[in-house]
Amino acid sequence: MGRVNILAGFSLVAAALGAATADAGFRTPESLIRNVYAYYGKGSPAFSNGLPRDEDAARQFFDSSLRTAWSAPHDAPYDFLVQSPTWRLGPISIAILRRQFDRTDLTVSFDNEGRAVTLNFIVVNGPDGWVISDVESPHDSLRMFLTQFKR
Repeated sequence: MGRVNILAGFSLVAAALGAATADAGFRTPESLIRNVYAYYGKGSPAFSNGLPRDEDAARQFFDSSLRTAWSAPHDAPYDFLVQSPTWRLGPISIAILRRQFDRTDLTVSFDNEGRAVTLNFIVVNGPDGWVISDVESPHDSLRMFLTQFKR
């Protein structure tokens, strides 16, 4: 009976540790992208104001080298992830360009208020799941954008 309790205790600890790491990253590159754009919907305030700039969202969606830049205060003239200060997004199209071990490049296309937008997401699979390493527009990257408008 003691052995069963010890094994149950180990299982409980393992489950708790698994739950603690599950709040960062996603299981697939596509689910990562869908969850990013879920914050640009029309509806509840929690999911209508764009991807939050707090530490929790940064940890969940971005790799360690981009987290601080995402959650730092910015004077950005628009939201890079929708390429506009406002949004009314059409359907999101996700296409995988390249898979290389723990890195995947995806093209994400959508219509924002009548204007076609295409972004390339570079996502990496770390110990906690898939997270964003960078996002490239035809003219800029998210890393350069966040650095440029940092307060």
